Amino acid sequence: MLAPWKGRFFDPCCGSGGMFVQSVAFVKAHATGNGNGGNAKGDLSIFGQESNATTWRLAKMNLAIRGIEGHLGEEPADSFHRDVHKNLKADYILANPPFNMSDWGADRVRDDLRWKFGVPPVGNANYARVQHFIHHLAPTGMAGFVLANGSMSSNQSGEGEIRQAIIEADLVDCLVALPGQLFYSTQIPVCLWFLARDKSGRAGSPRQPTQRGRQGSTLFIDARKLGKMIDRVHRELTGEDIQRIAGTYHAWRGEPAPARRSKYEDVAGFCKSAKLEEIRSHGHMLTPGRYVGAEEAEDDGEPFEQKMKRLTATLKKQFAESAKLEKSIRRILEMLNRNP
Repeated sequence: MLAPWKGRFFDPCCGSGGMFVQSVAFVKAHATGNGNGGNAKGDLSIFGQESNATTWRLAKMNLAIRGIEGHLGEEPADSFHRDVHKNLKADYILANPPFNMSDWGADRVRDDLRWKFGVPPVGNANYARVQHFIHHLAPTGMAGFVLANGSMSSNQSGEGEIRQAIIEADLVDCLVALPGQLFYSTQIPVCLWFLARDKSGRAGSPRQPTQRGRQGSTLFIDARKLGKMIDRVHRELTGEDIQRIAGTYHAWRGEPAPARRSKYEDVAGFCKSAKLEEIRSHGHMLTPGRYVGAEEAEDDGEPFEQKMKRLTATLKKQFAESAKLEKSIRRILEMLNRNP
């Protein structure tokens, strides 16, 4: 959805480096004939950070065996408490951070300059993550990351006020609600957040493709019904599903991209471009289901009056059959009571 063609790419909780490998693969796959691609290894400057020592070593190895140069710091480090890329302003941020961390050392960073939109709660690191991402975005940078669904609507411990401030700053570009059972580690459904520092559509950076102006608007996509079960407990988004979601976003942004639609349109039950005023009317909640509405029922071509008469006649017939069945059951019960 972000299509990270070139520039500074940052994952501040990079794990074993999967986002880096997939992004390089994406550039290689789309490097020909689109006007945006290029030399994957030369066009992407990769920056990452990971706190777990074993996972950090895996990330280093993962990049090395693929010949990808990455800047992961001299040693493992926690992004909240030792930001090894303190001055980095990234063109793209992609991350799948831990959800709902309660023990993240909030007391040691209460006055941190990253909390521009409000001090995050001690008991949940979600909005500390979001503000850390925003802090590291370049003036035309974009971020895409996975969060628990509660992040879209929670009002606990000041989270609602932080979310409101981020929305009012016009940073939220798109929210995607995903179906449950996508992960092997958790059954809970999650959402994708996409943030944009600049929605004006100006060509402010050669690293960002031209986009249309979309100030004061946010795209909501409800993808909860997409995907198919691949076994009893796991669901998978198909290539067609991914293409539909990404193509909708690319069309809404108004940029040339693979699998994009020719023109964006709201689709009831799936996507809606909402203005800031509408988001305010929903109490600054970002749950896509509040905005996309219900899916339109398929029109079978039968006029309403004709359908109503037909359904009413069918219902009367079923009532009559139900009454006959009830009389028969009562008669049998009476016989049984007389002859136990």
